[in-house]
Amino acid sequence: MVVRMRHTRAHTGKRRSHHALKEVNLQDCPNCAAMIKTHIACKECGMYKGKVVRKVKAKKA
Repeated sequence: MVVRMRHTRAHTGKRRSHHALKEVNLQDCPNCAAMIKTHIACKECGMYKGKVVRKVKAKKA
């Protein structure tokens, strides 16, 4: 397939304006105070909205 028309740099830039990475929103876990993403279960203690939703293995020292 052959490209019929070339897009200008402005046209390409306007299309790519939404491709930028967004900053991750972090908050502290109310149970263990670890920094976690919003709306995701804590990786350290396994709690989400006050309930245990996943089992976490103990870390080896």
